Amino acid sequence: MIQSSIQKRSTMSLTAPCRALFKLLNHGVVALDKSLQARNAAVAVLGQSFARSYYETGTPRFSRPGGAAHVRLVDLRSDTVTKPGPAMRQAMSEAEVGDDVMGEDPTINDLQKIAADMFGMEAALFVPSGTMSNLIAVMAHCRERGDEMIVGDLCHIHIYEQGSSAHLAGVHSTTVTTLPDGTFDLKQLESKIRHDFPDAHYPRSRLICVENTHNIKGGRVLPLTFLQEVRALADKHGLAVHMDGARVMNAAVALGVPPSTILQHAHTASVCLSKGLGAPVGSILAGPKEFISQAVRCRKALGGGMRQAGILAAAGQLSLLNMVKRLEEDHHNAKTFAQALLECKPNLFSVEMAAVETNILRFSLRDPSLNPSEFCARMGQVCEGEEAALGQGIQVLMCSYFGNSIRAVWHLGISAEDTQLAIEKMKFVASQYLKEKHRPQ
Repeated sequence: MIQSSIQKRSTMSLTAPCRALFKLLNHGVVALDKSLQARNAAVAVLGQSFARSYYETGTPRFSRPGGAAHVRLVDLRSDTVTKPGPAMRQAMSEAEVGDDVMGEDPTINDLQKIAADMFGMEAALFVPSGTMSNLIAVMAHCRERGDEMIVGDLCHIHIYEQGSSAHLAGVHSTTVTTLPDGTFDLKQLESKIRHDFPDAHYPRSRLICVENTHNIKGGRVLPLTFLQEVRALADKHGLAVHMDGARVMNAAVALGVPPSTILQHAHTASVCLSKGLGAPVGSILAGPKEFISQAVRCRKALGGGMRQAGILAAAGQLSLLNMVKRLEEDHHNAKTFAQALLECKPNLFSVEMAAVETNILRFSLRDPSLNPSEFCARMGQVCEGEEAALGQGIQVLMCSYFGNSIRAVWHLGISAEDTQLAIEKMKFVASQYLKEKHRPQ
């Protein structure tokens, strides 16, 4: 009542047009508020989630038929879902900070020095994300509008980064066919180089991009001989090589070599800290000093200057120094699950064991009547009779993925025990599906 009286006295002092506008705006706000209330009520009833999905997987829905009380969650959607542990959170809380845009954050400076030394590069730059890191690299290598880069047709830069090299950097892409192991044919690669430049009809080839490990191809590790040959080809024609090494630490662990052994074949590299290494945010872009000086300018233009971001860099330091060796556990768990798929009865799954090299597993279904989306839905919900059969409900989150396949990714949040739970659930889903398929109609 008091608020209404005050509002009435306030509007009386306005001119007629202003009072009309105030009334219109007030009505709109009330209507919007009612609309939001109605939508929220619908969400509560339907259990819908308006959160952004990742690779169309959505968010966990925790459906529990029959009021299942004991439910375990095994999240294999991506290694981006990792969360910092107590030691990492403590390091973040105690980090010394300064203004990084002015080059005065000591924790970021230390991280960049650690990364450059580890990667065998002259310098390094801490950036908010891998996508930004790759874009900065493209911008720093290809400084003239209309420059061209050569990429694999299934690489992350080409498929999952919104074409930013074109619409933000003005850089054209030409593609080579990605082979099953993540490499490409060197003769085809050389044929894509614009040998006719500076003919006015053609862009200028500037950059070759490789991805290691290769995401879409299931975490494949690029052979060192392939990288050496790509670098030799690039040097022959005056091109640069950039490695999208979001998971290059997985590649190093799989090969049993330091990351510098891999990265010596690239002029520059992007390395993610927030996947298997477990930091909450950030990637490292590494390369020659002159390149990093240009990258600093590009980062600023893209809004990546983060000021007192030492609290994030502290997590990155811990990732590089303490979290690399444990990646072996993720690789082992992925292979354990892959082997269980092969041994499952009924013989529902197809997986190439030789291709399971790191923490990413891609597999497919032999039965065309069961599609990847339906299988992932069954794995992600607690089914009728599951708690009685398994002693608890188990929700396993996976992605229906590229080429009618299914992707599962292991990370520090998934233990050997969790992997066994996922195997139990996979076997239960397979057996239930078989029973339904052969049930008399």
